[in-house]
Amino acid sequence: MSDYDVVVVGASIAGCTTATFLGRAGAKVAVLESHGDPTTYKRMCTHFIQPSASPTIDRLGLHEPFLQAGATRNDMNIWTRYGWICARTADAPAPMRDHPGLNLRREKLDPMMREMAASTDGVELMLGQTVTELLRNGSPGGRVGGVVARERDGSQYELRTKLVVAADGRDSTVGKLADEPARRKPHNRFGYFALYRDTPLVTGESAQLWLTDPDCVYAFPTDDGLTLLACMPHKDRLPEFRADPEQAMARLYESLPDAPRLDPDKRVSKVMGKLELPNLTRRTSRPGLAFVGDAALAADPLWGVGCGWALQSGEWLAEAVTGSLGSEAEVDRALERYSATHDKQLSEHEKFCADYSTGRRFNPVERMLYRAAARDSVIAERMSLMGGRWITPRQMLTPATIARIVRVNISRSKRPLGLQGAPSPTAAVAT
Repeated sequence: MSDYDVVVVGASIAGCTTATFLGRAGAKVAVLESHGDPTTYKRMCTHFIQPSASPTIDRLGLHEPFLQAGATRNDMNIWTRYGWICARTADAPAPMRDHPGLNLRREKLDPMMREMAASTDGVELMLGQTVTELLRNGSPGGRVGGVVARERDGSQYELRTKLVVAADGRDSTVGKLADEPARRKPHNRFGYFALYRDTPLVTGESAQLWLTDPDCVYAFPTDDGLTLLACMPHKDRLPEFRADPEQAMARLYESLPDAPRLDPDKRVSKVMGKLELPNLTRRTSRPGLAFVGDAALAADPLWGVGCGWALQSGEWLAEAVTGSLGSEAEVDRALERYSATHDKQLSEHEKFCADYSTGRRFNPVERMLYRAAARDSVIAERMSLMGGRWITPRQMLTPATIARIVRVNISRSKRPLGLQGAPSPTAAVAT
């Protein structure tokens, strides 16, 4: 078969983003996807897209199509025992105001991404193709120079290329073939979720997150008037959830302030669970090979970063590689630039996510931060910028912000601001 400038393995969010941007830049791209159905989608996902990925969605031309498909915009509403922390997008500074987070079920999102890539000049979507081997230049351990793929009928063929992109998820087959194992960090929570109809939130179409220390609970309004209810309790509660996940979820929601009530009669999906959620990181590139999305970094899903980082990492790789496909040496230098960008943008966030995924309780700094953010809109906005992945945790805690946090904590006049729109915001207050 004819060779390509780039072979992308995996036709989900990260792979389709990479292929689309490269195709638009004039590259010849093959996208190999093991599933034969173009409408297939990732089921184990709560489908939240972080605000920091919204500019990428805009550049892909998908913002309006997503909204037309029913995507909901989101503000930040986080409850801790210190009260509600709210940052309203309409009143916030840019970029929050212009780029809110989005919720759109993967059932709609994934086929849209695939259709976009397939309709891009220079991109060929090849469904039902499974990568079985990496081709090397020179010695067995030499530079990656292509793939061996298997058709659904069992026949195999080679694709030679200057760059292979692994966009095949946290359990990346390409990673195994490249002998690029993922580094694992422990995760001491588990997750269950399901979709419900006719389950209104006091926040309307804006998501809610409860950090009950150490458990975490969510309510995500999404397309078609549905609400995704999800929880990530500490593993100490696993026996309770294994016995009856939905009833355990219902009891958890009943214990929360300003929370929806879980009604099994309104459930429209299976109750889905994941008991092991390790944090995984890989080296983002090596000569001839790059990793994007979860294949590069699968962080704690508690913070809803996976979809957004898949979009962003795909764009960062395409941006680095564009104009550098003339030779293998140029490609490899471009991959070094991509790795540097990926590390700069995400490494600090990854460390933050992994640290809290141990299941620990709030540390003293977090207690002061959450208490102050519940009482001060400026600090709440700083938290929202970090939570939306516009700034890093270190950038959030500037000396000026730390000083403000201290002042708010010692002030006797500062009271929790409450949940805007909630029927009884005082119910959320606990000191």
